[in-house]
Amino acid sequence: MSGCNGGGVGINSFALVSYLPPPLGGFLDRLRTDLVCDCQAKAHLTVLPPRPLNCPPEEAWRELASALQEVAPFLVELGDVEVFPESQVVYLSVAVGGMELKRLHSDLNAGRLWFQEPFDYHPHVTLAQDLDNGAVAAATDLARARWREFRQWRSFVVNRLTFVQNTLENRWVDLNGFRLTSGVRIT
Repeated sequence: MSGCNGGGVGINSFALVSYLPPPLGGFLDRLRTDLVCDCQAKAHLTVLPPRPLNCPPEEAWRELASALQEVAPFLVELGDVEVFPESQVVYLSVAVGGMELKRLHSDLNAGRLWFQEPFDYHPHVTLAQDLDNGAVAAATDLARARWREFRQWRSFVVNRLTFVQNTLENRWVDLNGFRLTSGVRIT
């Protein structure tokens, strides 16, 4: 097990993510730290939000890897800075690739990985969460200003997915990765 975001004692909380490549990923990592100073999670797009498993992680991973065999890489372009009203999470919307992400989420949220999620799946990149209500507006303003200043590509190809586990220290650890290479397109 290699730790990308830290180490520690694993808990029964697993997710499937796509890390954002440089320079976009590095920019968003720095922005996340500016918005929430103790944020150590790498910028990512979540395909399967955190969920408990009713089986060993290795079995869930085998099921995931099998399901991913027919998935081709696809383009995602990030949109605007927005806020989820229910949770006050500040995030970047997905302008291109949302349909592919929703289909992938729907296909993978099955079998040993099925979970009744508390919110409908909405593809996004989290920038800040767990803020005091008074800090949400300031964080949103800062995120919007920095995002306007970013002059690099706002798009990337989702070609690798990583199965991660949370820890008691609330740090996500990489368990396994899968490179998407299939010629079959999800639409």
